[in-house]
Amino acid sequence: MSDDLRHLAVPGATLSVRVTPRARRNAVTLAEDGLRVHTTTVPEDGKANDAVIRLLSKALDVPRSQLTLLRGATSRDKLFRVDQPRSMR
Repeated sequence: MSDDLRHLAVPGATLSVRVTPRARRNAVTLAEDGLRVHTTTVPEDGKANDAVIRLLSKALDVPRSQLTLLRGATSRDKLFRVDQPRSMR
């Protein structure tokens, strides 16, 4: 997670994410077609989605509560929205 991705954390922005579960290591990288998230977590019972939100939150430097999964709960291709901070709502 060496890339600085904080510039993507604009309130209202949507983020296209491609997830690779059961990866060797956790990582968030920027690709031409969107973000790539590699997680060591298995894709069962929403565990991988939780791990992806945790990793994105850390990479974007935003609270987990500001990330909303819009599409792709059971897919490798997901769409997230960065929400306004609660204090600004």
